Amino acid sequence: MKIAHNDFLYVVQCRDGFYYTGVTNDLKRRLQEHNEGVNLTCFTFKRRPVVLKYFEQYAEIMQAIQREKQLKGWSSAKKEELFVQDHDC
Repeated sequence: MKIAHNDFLYVVQCRDGFYYTGVTNDLKRRLQEHNEGVNLTCFTFKRRPVVLKYFEQYAEIMQAIQREKQLKGWSSAKKEELFVQDHDC
């Protein structure tokens, strides 16, 4: 029996305008961790606060990781187009 997961790909915008793309199984908790600075070595630690700009939900973590790799290769402008498309619906 396969158990469904709630895995997320997410993009946050940092205080300095940079985007961070990641995956998690608990979006609310992960955003809180970014903003509280739980991990001193995280890209977002010195760039707090962060704001959620976009997310996608997946049933399989590998799908989310694959999509994360894709988006990490995108320019900021291309990511911003994705955010706009998401709001056009």
